[in-house]
Amino acid sequence: MSYLSDNYVEETRFGFWFLRSHTWQHHVLRVAINDLRRLFSDPLPVDPVLLDAGCGQGKSFQYLRQAFAPQRLIGVDADPHSLALSAEEAARQGMAVELIGSDCAQLAVPDASVDLLFCHQTFHHLVEQDKALAEFHRVLKPGGYLMFAESTEAYIDTWVIRWLFRHPMHVQKSAAQYLEMIRNQGFQFEARHVSYPYLWWSRAKDFGLLERLGLRRPKPFGEREETLVNVVARKPFEGAGQ
Repeated sequence: MSYLSDNYVEETRFGFWFLRSHTWQHHVLRVAINDLRRLFSDPLPVDPVLLDAGCGQGKSFQYLRQAFAPQRLIGVDADPHSLALSAEEAARQGMAVELIGSDCAQLAVPDASVDLLFCHQTFHHLVEQDKALAEFHRVLKPGGYLMFAESTEAYIDTWVIRWLFRHPMHVQKSAAQYLEMIRNQGFQFEARHVSYPYLWWSRAKDFGLLERLGLRRPKPFGEREETLVNVVARKPFEGAGQ
């Protein structure tokens, strides 16, 4: 049974292969999860329920366990083939993971049941982004955290990414637009909870080659178009800020 809907743009064959690669696991997933862990300013929830929204092939599971020690880990994805591979990955890692076939815009998860929600490189595939974000807010407990890591339009709208991958181009956003959308949904965060990684693979025009060869200095923050944005945003406790 397929859970794919018009809300999700399915990956290319190359993209599906890339999500199994060492580059994806070591240079993308691991780095993003470590960075998100660093952005917390308060102690982590103890024995949290952690939801991986758009878990793909489950390559994040081992890193999420290392960083957040979830008592319960839930993986959600709309693609049945990805879910089957996630089950294999969980077994390979010796982890108990609950896998749910579900659209991010209609999560089959109860209200206020999740402590941590991890959304990594999923949002730029979604058409109904506002609905998905509302679902994230719904399933998080008051005081729960959204861990959001995403590529921006400046990266997605490059020839090499358009050629190799498939995305709904009309919904791509800048870093500032993603942060505004998250704040407008009711999540709270400060500047210290946000980072703008400028990683070599996110510079799709030349993958930072000229900088690595010493032929060009990397542009500093504020003088470049951000290609990535990471944020740890909190769902306020009942009555907070009212």
